[in-house]
Amino acid sequence: MTGAPARLLAWLAVMATLLTACTPAVDLAEPASGQPITSASAAPAAGHLEAAPTPSATQAPVPPQPAPPPAPPAVPQAFALNLYQDGDFVPQYTFDWCVAASIQMAHNLIDDTRGGTWASSAQQSELWEMARARSSNSFNGANPRGWAQVLTEVGLGPYSVVSVATYEDTLQTAARAIAETGRPVGLVMWSGRHAWVMSGFESMGDPAQFPEFQVTGIRVLDPLYPHGSGQWGPSPEPNSLLTPEQLSSQFVVREPRRWSTDLPTGYLLVLPVAA
Repeated sequence: MTGAPARLLAWLAVMATLLTACTPAVDLAEPASGQPITSASAAPAAGHLEAAPTPSATQAPVPPQPAPPPAPPAVPQAFALNLYQDGDFVPQYTFDWCVAASIQMAHNLIDDTRGGTWASSAQQSELWEMARARSSNSFNGANPRGWAQVLTEVGLGPYSVVSVATYEDTLQTAARAIAETGRPVGLVMWSGRHAWVMSGFESMGDPAQFPEFQVTGIRVLDPLYPHGSGQWGPSPEPNSLLTPEQLSSQFVVREPRRWSTDLPTGYLLVLPVAA
């Protein structure tokens, strides 16, 4: 009987060994939910970064940035331009030669090198004859058309005769032409009977920046200075700065005349034109 129990014990020991070998190893620290444990091989390799997570489809979009506010409009500032230098003024040597003297002054205002001032009486006589021959009716001397044509022919142009309906627009037109060309403007004074030169101006606003600007002062040269007129008033000193109100007492609308019907009425300018 002693041999049988011994064999039974040996057989039980072998069975216990087999059952142990077939049971999977379980980590006692594994949670009861049974979810798998991440193995060490799932960690990113050294030297490599993990990819950024893809944003969720429900992520809120970034709102657009508001546009910057518009820049405030430019405000007109005081502006001044004057072509005059000492020595530019030339008097008319007879009471008929105002156009010729104005042509001489235009040359001096344009030629700022002081290389050859036009001022002689003999030259003024020649220029008057030229302007008179090119005027529509030479019986009454030189008119604005002859004035503009001689300015162009002697190399100071091109110039043209321009009529403007309103006084304010006339001043703007003259000031803008001086600013754009750097050349003076001829003013047809005394309702078409006299010639002055506008050599500069003052304004609120630079004509190059503002389509509309206000002319506040006009620089003038009257070749009849210092004599003036009993009807129209005294001649201002050369390079005087007149207000629009002061200028308007002598710069008036040209009236129609039977001996010069080809000239327009209105405020007349002998205007420099951009080449």
